Amino acid sequence: MQIPEVSPADVSDDAYLLDVREDDEWAAGHAPGAHHLPMMDVPARLDEIPLDGDVVVVCRAGGRSAQVVAYLVQNGRDNVRNLDGGMQMWAAVGKPVVSDSGQPARVL
Repeated sequence: MQIPEVSPADVSDDAYLLDVREDDEWAAGHAPGAHHLPMMDVPARLDEIPLDGDVVVVCRAGGRSAQVVAYLVQNGRDNVRNLDGGMQMWAAVGKPVVSDSGQPARVL
């Protein structure tokens, strides 16, 4: 299966960013406005993921999010793409990263 991907530079401002990392990774640093849904919770919470609009799935480097994109495509979703390089690439190209703790944001 070909996993649809998008580079951080090409993510539209109105995209729904779905961060599938674990709680500690999310708390340390995530994209502003992203929605947190750990990978293992996706099947049980599938209805929370929009059917319309651009959904960009993100993890640390792109592996877990690619698995989630494959799962979503197999479940009939055609509006999902994997963030190429994950949060590591997002931060590397200068996209904003925020934390929940008030500490400087970082990608775990």
